Amino acid sequence: MNELNLGNNALSGKIPDGIGGMSVLNYLDLSNNRLSGKIPIGLQNLKLNKLNLSNNRLSGEIPPLFAKEMYRSSFTGNPGLCGDIEGLCDGRGGGRGIGYAWSMRSIFALAVFLLIFGVVWFYFKYRNFKKARAVDKSKWTLTSFHNLGFSEYEILDCLDEDNVIGSGSSGKVYKVVLSNGEAVAVKKLWGGQKKQGGDVDVEKGQVIQDNGFDAEVATLSKIRHKNIVKLWCCCTNKDYKLLVYEYMPNGSLGDLLHSSKGGLLDWPTRYKIVVDAAEGLSYLHHDCVPPIVHRDVKSNNILLDGDFGARVADFGVAKVVDSTGKPKSMSVIAGSCGYIAPEYAYTLRVNEKSDIYSFGVVILELVTGKRPVDPEYGEKDLVKWVCTTLDQKGVDHVIDPKLDSCFKEEICKVLNIGILCTSPLPINRPSMRRVVKMLQEIGADNQSKTAKKDGKLTPYYFEDASDHGSVA
Repeated sequence: MNELNLGNNALSGKIPDGIGGMSVLNYLDLSNNRLSGKIPIGLQNLKLNKLNLSNNRLSGEIPPLFAKEMYRSSFTGNPGLCGDIEGLCDGRGGGRGIGYAWSMRSIFALAVFLLIFGVVWFYFKYRNFKKARAVDKSKWTLTSFHNLGFSEYEILDCLDEDNVIGSGSSGKVYKVVLSNGEAVAVKKLWGGQKKQGGDVDVEKGQVIQDNGFDAEVATLSKIRHKNIVKLWCCCTNKDYKLLVYEYMPNGSLGDLLHSSKGGLLDWPTRYKIVVDAAEGLSYLHHDCVPPIVHRDVKSNNILLDGDFGARVADFGVAKVVDSTGKPKSMSVIAGSCGYIAPEYAYTLRVNEKSDIYSFGVVILELVTGKRPVDPEYGEKDLVKWVCTTLDQKGVDHVIDPKLDSCFKEEICKVLNIGILCTSPLPINRPSMRRVVKMLQEIGADNQSKTAKKDGKLTPYYFEDASDHGSVA
């Protein structure tokens, strides 16, 4: 064989020493492959007219016979080759230099890995140490409001980031699975620094935290109602404040309604939720002595159990109404964007009508499937969007398209209640007791209903919506 051309074949490995024994070979082209290692010294024995080993991964020194300028193009593209040819390393210890460079890279990579591993190990050890010290050395006070089958230490052991399921207006919420297999929700109140991004002074922040904790405990500890979230107990020490609730497996209404799982909420389920929530608020307003105003009614504060039964939750800003029945004046605005009654922003007056407005927004959310504030409304909120769309396009453009049209008549009646609850004038809003009655009447009237072909809204007109109201 006189010629051997294996260029551009993606060959890998070393050049076989046996090629040096092919005495009649005068043309050798192994260019543009992935060959590695040293050039066999035996190639010097060949009488080659053409030699091309360019663009491979060869390393080491070039055999002395080929270390001439005339062969420079034969070895280009092999960064690891060394020899007395311009453009290559000088051949004195070149191989050792390459090996040294690779050794240094390996040592550096190992050092970085060990450093990262050490930092991670130290972090977990330190976190576990702090947790153990808090449990061992801090004196916890547990105040129970029901018969408990667990201790505070069983709760404390599970308060890590892997168990976080959400954050409320006043704290982070964890899901804790107890040793008996039951689950509870644990709210850990924010510290003072957390509430204002670290710009608030600690003592002032501590007052905010204490007030939220005291308000929630004082409110929930004395409440016994199927539609108010159950507070099992509270745990306190000098550093931490924890509230332990019953666990709601279906999360909050807001998260479910405005997620990809919103299709799970058909109209019968939404109707059940709105009635349950209304009954919970009615209990606060009319059956508690003195009455309790929630002040942060919103879809995210309505939790759902395994059967989509609703519970009103998050009483961190709840207030007891003055014994005279007059609204209290507050120093700050409480509530969430899109749910705050218009008069509250400038009067800072708290009474049941504020909750009723917020609940009306929740009704509009359930009927439309839309959020209380959204860029599509422009400068409006959901309440104004609903009113404008009803006037300009009609009810079909307001109702959530995911809802079955056979419930259109019932949906329109519930929508009417939502519009009534969000009346700009507080005096025109019905009481929560009246809202519950109107909702229950809708359910009774529609047990054997058939869908109307073209449902229309009939507005409410009456002098005092707190005492009157009917569904047309």
